[in-house]
Amino acid sequence: MTAVWLGKPYPLGATWDGQGVNFSLFSESAEKVELCLFDPQGRRETERVAMREQTDQIWHCYLPEARPGLLYGYRVHGPYAPDKGHRFNPNKLLLDPYAKAVSGALRWSDALYGYRIGSPREDLSFDRRDSHPGMPKCMVVDTAFTWGDDRPPATAWHDTVIYELHVKGHTARHPDVPPRKQGTYAALGSAPVIEHFKRLGVTAVELMPVHFFTDDRRLVEKGLRNYWGYNSIGYFAPEPRYSSTQHIAEFKTMVKALHAAGIEVILDVVYNHTAEGDHLGPTLSFRGIDNAAYYRLAGDQLRYYRDYTGCGNTLNGQHPRVLQLIMDSLRYWVLEMHVDGFRFDLASALARELHEVDRLGAFFDVIHQDPVISQVKLIAEPWDLGEGGYQVGNFPVGWTEWNGKYRDAVRAYWKGDGGMIGELAHRLTGSSDLYARSGRRPYASVNFVTCHDGFTLHDLVSYNGKHNEANLEDNRDGADHNVSWNCGAEGPTGDAAILALRARQKRNFLATLFLSQGVPMLLAGDELGRTQNGNNNAYCQDSEVSWVNWGREAVDAGLLSFVQRLVAFRRRHPLFRRRGFFQGRPIRGGDTKDVVWLNPDGHEMSEEQWRHAHARCLGVQLSGRAIGELDAQGQRVTDDDFLLLINAHHEDIAFALPATNGEGRWGVILDTAHEPLAELRHFRSGEAFPLTARSLALLGHTATGA
Repeated sequence: MTAVWLGKPYPLGATWDGQGVNFSLFSESAEKVELCLFDPQGRRETERVAMREQTDQIWHCYLPEARPGLLYGYRVHGPYAPDKGHRFNPNKLLLDPYAKAVSGALRWSDALYGYRIGSPREDLSFDRRDSHPGMPKCMVVDTAFTWGDDRPPATAWHDTVIYELHVKGHTARHPDVPPRKQGTYAALGSAPVIEHFKRLGVTAVELMPVHFFTDDRRLVEKGLRNYWGYNSIGYFAPEPRYSSTQHIAEFKTMVKALHAAGIEVILDVVYNHTAEGDHLGPTLSFRGIDNAAYYRLAGDQLRYYRDYTGCGNTLNGQHPRVLQLIMDSLRYWVLEMHVDGFRFDLASALARELHEVDRLGAFFDVIHQDPVISQVKLIAEPWDLGEGGYQVGNFPVGWTEWNGKYRDAVRAYWKGDGGMIGELAHRLTGSSDLYARSGRRPYASVNFVTCHDGFTLHDLVSYNGKHNEANLEDNRDGADHNVSWNCGAEGPTGDAAILALRARQKRNFLATLFLSQGVPMLLAGDELGRTQNGNNNAYCQDSEVSWVNWGREAVDAGLLSFVQRLVAFRRRHPLFRRRGFFQGRPIRGGDTKDVVWLNPDGHEMSEEQWRHAHARCLGVQLSGRAIGELDAQGQRVTDDDFLLLINAHHEDIAFALPATNGEGRWGVILDTAHEPLAELRHFRSGEAFPLTARSLALLGHTATGA
């Protein structure tokens, strides 16, 4: 019989103090809590310990003989009354919401559900089968790790370049990573992978969910998996399927290696819902610990859940203990795992108070006052699936946002849609219409053309419609509105003209992205020409459909080189990563405007011309002498002058070049229609620049005789 001491209510979870382990679990409505201990393989329950102490609704005990590596779970007793919001069932083994590590995989069976599937009253019934044989087990961990001189890179927002990737998919086929490490945290922190990041010039990797998650039963029964991982059930434990050692030190080692290379680590986190689904879902953790506290229930029908996420439930951020869980999790990943920021999935769901999204809600208040979390990078996916959930531009100061309006505008413009030049102008210059009113800066906008959800860049220019047959849902899943264009043929083709146009369109998208004000985000593999064969919803494809192909025959070396040069150019020129918005007027009493919008005649755009639906060509003259900002040393920031010419029309356009500031000529730096540039070309003011159909060119002001 294990010795049991009283223990303490804080910290929550299982905490090894060097002598024993303190166990602590919140449940507001439980009548009894049992701590279940297991053999090292997690197959046999060796002992149940009644947690007799309760302090402020927290159940706790201390096991002086317990050590790291011990496997455990909980059984929680209380009323089973779904109509009143309670779903306690002590026959179901439950994961600790604060578990720092999880051992084993979920094995689906009807025993995982608190009710008897197929019974006449379904979830109002009660299932007495023991679920522990199919449940993973929580593991006590020793968090000690030698961080040495590890320091966060602390890259300024305006200097940040984000690279969104999937931990497994990014290295599962990497030829320079040992097979046993492919697809793991160790691989992501390995020298050849980090070298790619450095050559590319990215400053931060944004990892798709790495919190412990489950594969949906319906997917498993079809032979598929929840590859993306937006199905969290453990907010402190790294997902073990990405670990080659099954030890949390592997994740920390990865972070340390990336930091040493100057690369930040941002986690995509899913605090809006859990893997337990709707009222017919399994009982894995929160539902059995205290359903009424952890989830937002449906008003006077407490049997059901409010679903703002499309995943069956919504975590109840209004409850102080749930809000504490979120904050404790965020703080743990910063202080213990040394991550540098978070991207909040469906963040609007977290901002809902009674029903509406509230930008002054408790979630924002508690984030802003926290001395740790308020200092890291905070990125919102500013929408959810509830009414009024699309909140792009409405998050408060301190937050950046995935700018979905940027994605849609850039896609529509290069697709050739009319009436887009005004919208495009806002997006190119940092979306001041969305962010300036609240005192935010251009870097509040995380700009992207593609992300994990939707087409890859290659597929964006190769498919008009989705091709998701591999998901086994009869191509019904995934978005139908992709704002894509296949350039003349659906999918693979041998037509040289179509292939050339697709290549140019990819360069157009990438150049637009990296020459826009704001924070650029690149989807992993887009720089290589990665395809998902038209699948725009590969969430269940843990296969070569989703994995990055590093094979020499699959990599577009020319495209990779183009992206590397774009990122390096942006890094050299502060004009393309301004900290303040353009004003459209002379700076510091001079006669030079910081930005001038031009029509193809070389004249400044009139109000009427902005409204021309047929207009698909635009020039942007940018003054490097009128940035109007100071650097960290208090020196005035200046740069060269640049002229950006963009033409989404299907015909070539002779664009009359404006006057330069003083003597000099315009030199061509980049031309997506002629890549790579065969020679340096120069043009004088007033001369016509041959702007190819569906192309982008960047010119810089050079001194006379250059």
